[in-house]
Order: sequence, then structure tokens, then C-alpha cells
Amino acid sequence: MTLNSAAPPPCETFAVMGVFADVPAVFSAAEQCRDEGFTKWDVFSPFPIHGINEAMGLKASKVAYVMGTGAILGVATAVIMQGWTAAGADIHISWLSQLSGYNVNTAGKPLFAWEQFLPVIFELGVLFSAFGALLGMLALNGLPRHHHPLMTSEHFLSCSDDGFVIAIEAADPKFDEQETSSYLKSLGATHVEVVKS
Repeated sequence: MTLNSAAPPPCETFAVMGVFADVPAVFSAAEQCRDEGFTKWDVFSPFPIHGINEAMGLKASKVAYVMGTGAILGVATAVIMQGWTAAGADIHISWLSQLSGYNVNTAGKPLFAWEQFLPVIFELGVLFSAFGALLGMLALNGLPRHHHPLMTSEHFLSCSDDGFVIAIEAADPKFDEQETSSYLKSLGATHVEVVKS
């Protein structure tokens, strides 16, 4: 009995990663990567770096639009739900009032009194926008992701302690493994590594 000992499929290149010594070095390198025209790359550091979004040329987050949509949906849901239960449901249960001989008008208020709806409108607007923020952030960041190729590199793990990493992905239109590696070295990277997927 022979076992099939076929070689595993070759790994594709995921990114070229450069490790930088300190904040000024990675900040300057980020500005130069932005100016070079790379579009699929990221900076990793053990703490937030003030101004790095501008240095990378990042646009405003789309999470605010998702939150706004969630707030509008929450307000609409609150108005429809309360309007139906206050005005619409009275129409559906009018046969009860005919049986009992009593009207179901509560406290002499109009059936669609929007003023009393305001607390629920506010609460559902906040609730739906909070869900929109959470779910929008997860979707736009591609999370949950149970495996990321950069996590296989020992040098990448230094960015949770004292390292600063720039990773340029192979999906970038300007990516070339050799040229990108040389480019990161020219920017002052102390270590350059090709990360396989």
C-alpha cells in the first residue's frame, strides 16, 4: 500500500513587509509609499500614530454613512411601529369595541400623536445607529477573519511590542516582489520579508 505523497501546492505571495525602527521612520516611509502611488498597503504599530491617516492618504471612513442609514432606519421603524399600534391597530380591534360597547380611545388623544412617540424614536435611532457602527466596521474591515497571512511572520508580531511595519500587498497594481522589497529597503526598513499566503 503506497500513500500519495504529493507536494503541497505552492504558496502565493501575499505581501512584502518592511519593519521600521521608530515612529519618524515609519511615518516618513508611509508618506513616500503614498506618494509612490501604492493603494493596497497598511501600517501596523503598537500604538496609534498621530497623523498617520493623512500620511497614508486615507479618505474619511464610510462607517459614518452606515451609522446614518441605521439611524434613519431606526427612526422609520419607531414611527411605523408606534403609528400602527396607535392608529392602525385600533382599526383592526374595532370589533372588540363594538362587542364591549366601549371605544378604545386612550385619554382622548388623537390616534397618531407623534409627540408621545419621541422617546422611542430617539432610542431606536440610537440603537440602530450603534448596530450600524458595529456591523459596518466589521464589514468594511473584512472581519471576522480567522487567519491573516501576516500573523505567520515573527517580525510582524513585533508590531504588538516595539516594531513598526509597512505591508504592501501583492494585490496592489504597482506590486512587484523584487522592486517592492528594494523600495522598502531604500525607505529605511531594518528588515524586509516576503509573506506567503
